[in-house]
Amino acid sequence: MKGITILGATGSVGKATLDVVGRHRDRFRVIALTAHADVEGLFRQCIEHRPQFAVMVEETPAQQLSERISQAGLKVRVLSGTHALEEVAKLPENDCIMAAIVGAAGLLPTLAAVSSGKRVLLANKESLVMAGQVFMRAVREHGAELIPIDSEHNAIFQCMPPQERHAIRRILLTASGGPFRGWSREKLHNITPAQACAHPKWSMGRKISVDSATLMNKGLEVIEACWLFETPPERIEVLVHPQSIVHSLVEYADGSVMAQLSNPDMRIPIACGLAWPERMEAGAQSLDLCALGHLDFEPPDLATFPCLQIAKQAAQAGGSAPVILNAANEIAVQAFLEGQLPFLAIAQVVQYTMEHLLLSSPDSIEVVLEYDQRARVMAKAATARAAA
Repeated sequence: MKGITILGATGSVGKATLDVVGRHRDRFRVIALTAHADVEGLFRQCIEHRPQFAVMVEETPAQQLSERISQAGLKVRVLSGTHALEEVAKLPENDCIMAAIVGAAGLLPTLAAVSSGKRVLLANKESLVMAGQVFMRAVREHGAELIPIDSEHNAIFQCMPPQERHAIRRILLTASGGPFRGWSREKLHNITPAQACAHPKWSMGRKISVDSATLMNKGLEVIEACWLFETPPERIEVLVHPQSIVHSLVEYADGSVMAQLSNPDMRIPIACGLAWPERMEAGAQSLDLCALGHLDFEPPDLATFPCLQIAKQAAQAGGSAPVILNAANEIAVQAFLEGQLPFLAIAQVVQYTMEHLLLSSPDSIEVVLEYDQRARVMAKAATARAAA
């Protein structure tokens, strides 16, 4: 029986992971579950899955959770603080760690998981966007097994055996196009957070939903793919595919194109990561191509959705550019979600921050975090000006 810890258990990926694990209780036991501040959500998960540890980032929610767990008579040890996330990620009882904390907050816990030398299921793309060089060096040094869980990168993983990477002509990352596919720039001026978070195919958190709406999420995925598959950005293309059935494609030197298809259900890549190289039941519906009737593809509209182009420029520049990109985007998206910034100004804030910070080549996590903080300060100032 394999032990699993889930970093970010109450988010959409964390919940889907527990759904899959719950279907295979003879194969997996839950070691630790973590959440930011969702006391009720984590408490329910503790009742059902009986982990050894439960971690809340915030102290007050941790105290509330501890009280509820004590009243319920559960033998679950409650920890708090960001350091506790790193502690449970490194527990020797773990065979597998799901890294599903959203944003830059997931970087240090995910690096801690890598340092354990176990299988790490990567659903935190920001770890590679911010610190690709440092992160992949840690993977090699600690002998960690890294399996991507984003549906697109998991599709590439399945279509690209390591022994065939030398023969890659290009990677085609598919994108749904988000809720505003086909819209003109003029129609996007008064977009609300509720509209931006209404994804047509996937059930996701608010931040990643906005990133999907701006196409920034796909830009971040381009950067992530560069590191995961040792592929330069000029060999990675984005293809809009509104049905979200073809999750990505790999073209080889002989002209062959391999693709992974499935219904849009995160339990599929999660089950792949948990069981690889085996296959196991995920709870997903079978794909009915006849019912679909057709699959559509089109190029992304970079003029209307400039975030994708900005991210591609960061991928080409390398060094600290992706760190700055990610930090500025997180600040701008949060301001938009709080009603402080127009939707179209997200790209403006990111572009301004990218243009006004000097680039370097971060060779340590300390330098990465320093650039992250610099970019956030500048992005907040740019946001204030854009909102005035």
